[in-house]
Amino acid sequence: MKIMDMLRKDCITASLKGQTKRDVLLEMSRTVALAEPVCDADRIVEVLLEREKLGSTGIGDGIAIPHGKLVELENMVIGFGRSLNGIDFNAMDGRPVHLFFLLLAPESSTGYHLKALARVSKMLKDETFRRRLLKASSEDEIYRIIEEKDEVF
Repeated sequence: MKIMDMLRKDCITASLKGQTKRDVLLEMSRTVALAEPVCDADRIVEVLLEREKLGSTGIGDGIAIPHGKLVELENMVIGFGRSLNGIDFNAMDGRPVHLFFLLLAPESSTGYHLKALARVSKMLKDETFRRRLLKASSEDEIYRIIEEKDEVF
């Protein structure tokens, strides 16, 4: 499984404007909905916020991996967003979140969804990778950094 098979360049936001969890999820959902017309941004946010009620997807080290399932999706979709200022996302370590990987899966996928979550999580354990994502100057550079990591991982 490769992350790049599910991440499109037009689903990357290098500078999220949102200041709250909901704002960031909506901003990222709108980006994904533009790239995946079968998705509705408001519906995506609803699904993501329902998942957040189970526990924050802010896993610490400035990272969050919000995720959910949508019946209308046929294939998994990944989006990426970066907040330069950081967002209070109720992360496990209490620190602000800067890097967001948004994972959306078809309702029927369980194993594949979990494998994608695990792969993204393992990639983000690399501090150098996280630093490179934080310092990247554009969506194109972020895309290349993720692509490079995905190839060697």
